[in-house]
Amino acid sequence: MLKSHIHRKKPAGRPMPDRTARANAKKSAGRAHVEHVFAERKARMGLFVRTVGLARATTKIGLANLVHNMRRLLWLERQPALA
Repeated sequence: MLKSHIHRKKPAGRPMPDRTARANAKKSAGRAHVEHVFAERKARMGLFVRTVGLARATTKIGLANLVHNMRRLLWLERQPALA
C-alpha cells in the first residue's frame, strides 16, 4: 500500500524511458512545494529545533508554522485580485 517517492535512475548507456521521466517529474513537483516551505523556515526564520523533549519541539515547530501561515496570508492579501 506504500508508494515510493524516490526518483529512478536513468539506465546506463540508454536514454531514460518517457514513463520514468514523467514519474520523476511528478515526484519533483510535489517535492518542490514542500522544500520551499522548509527552506523559508530555515533561512528566514532561523528555525533550528534543538530542544529537550517532544513537547517543546512540537511547540517550537507549531509556532513556526503559525508565523509562516500568517506571513503567507499577509502576502496573499496584498496581491491584486484576479477578477
